[in-house]
Amino acid sequence: MTAVATSDFIDKEEPKRTVMIYSRYERFWHWSQAALIFTLAFTGFSIHGLLPLGYKLAVQIHSWAAIALIVLWAFTTFWHFTTGQWRQYLPKLASLPAILKFYAWGILAGAPHPYTKTLKRKQNALQSLAYLWFMVVIGPALWSSGIAYLTYPLWAKMAAGTHALEIVAFIHLAAAYLISIFVIIHIYMTTTGKTPLHYIKTMITGYDTIPLSKAEAAYLAEDEPNRLKS
Repeated sequence: MTAVATSDFIDKEEPKRTVMIYSRYERFWHWSQAALIFTLAFTGFSIHGLLPLGYKLAVQIHSWAAIALIVLWAFTTFWHFTTGQWRQYLPKLASLPAILKFYAWGILAGAPHPYTKTLKRKQNALQSLAYLWFMVVIGPALWSSGIAYLTYPLWAKMAAGTHALEIVAFIHLAAAYLISIFVIIHIYMTTTGKTPLHYIKTMITGYDTIPLSKAEAAYLAEDEPNRLKS
């Protein structure tokens, strides 16, 4: 997906158009990741005896789901860097105080959202910061400790007499709880759009109504007309 070279800030008075802002791969990645994370959470809690799925079956499903998620993350990391979409996760910190103020009490008072989604910047500063933390800290901690768990028979002799496995277990469990908290907050945030289902619908269809500059509208009409809804 080629981004149009525009300013990061587009006047809210620019004409709005319904545009596909999330590609098929972005939507596939999002929903596949969500399904795998829920599967891992359910089986993980079952392994610890908190849910009714049997231990052996839970371990098998958990292991295969973990491998699938690691493969998905590897392909998605490659996609982000080859398409330039990794820039979406670099937060504009100057706008963060206004975003925090809005979510702290402005949203309860019916204040307008201080951020306007654009073709180039789909996420506000708080979202970018949260996703960056998820992909750079929580995700790597989860899959690296998970790989260490899966390959424990290969390094068990080296770790004999140490607390290495306990440390791996602690990191994995802590990352799992952090990712669970992230998911809960993420689900709540999906209800804060124009309607409670607006953001979910956008991530299913890929389309949202956003302001477009003349340059962006001209570019899409000429080079990617399938992304514009008439």
